[in-house]
Amino acid sequence: MRAVALIGIDGSGKTTQAHQLADALTAAGHPATYHRNAGGRRWLGRLAHRLGRPDAQRLVGRTGMLAVESALRWLAIAAALLACLTTGRIAVMDRYSACQYASIRAHGGQRWERLARLGYRIFPRPQVTFLLAVDPAEAYRRIEQRGTDHESMRYLTAADAAYRALPEYPTFVVVDAGRPPEEVSRQIRSHLMGWLAAADGGRPRAAAIPAPQAVVAAPGVEPVAAGG
Repeated sequence: MRAVALIGIDGSGKTTQAHQLADALTAAGHPATYHRNAGGRRWLGRLAHRLGRPDAQRLVGRTGMLAVESALRWLAIAAALLACLTTGRIAVMDRYSACQYASIRAHGGQRWERLARLGYRIFPRPQVTFLLAVDPAEAYRRIEQRGTDHESMRYLTAADAAYRALPEYPTFVVVDAGRPPEEVSRQIRSHLMGWLAAADGGRPRAAAIPAPQAVVAAPGVEPVAAGG
């Protein structure tokens, strides 16, 4: 089983990069599948708004929100890993267990982290985990620009610090996600070329991982924002 995870705060570009990476790996002869391991916070937030509450935490409480988020993300990761095992394809993970630990810390629920780690410890560590690092202010700008959800600067700053404080942090490949998306993609692909060669016993590959195709918007249609 081979898995690559992209993690980071909201607005760091995880989803954009994960989609592009799965497509690029497949085009290079390394069949890969994108998996979005969401925790349901965005869905809970929308539900809260419909019910007249300002956010998910005001709807189900901090403990309830972390419990739902942890359970939904656990199920998503389990399904992704099972698919990886049965198909033999590389799993490109948009979020992984570290995202849950960082979320717990950012929401001030540190005492629940130990319980979450007990539940998530059955999952293997991805062969490569990319931490897309971006300034919280830039992440906030991207989130507001895409207009599908909202995060406070306070939470984004806390989440950024939480990722850097995780015990797994030294194992992450830190990528400067504040740069243009094509530069971020280039760094990710460059690192993965070495990993794929090692995973294949040093055998030469038929093709390098191609650069992602530029997205050209149709007239009158705004291009997709590089948020995550």
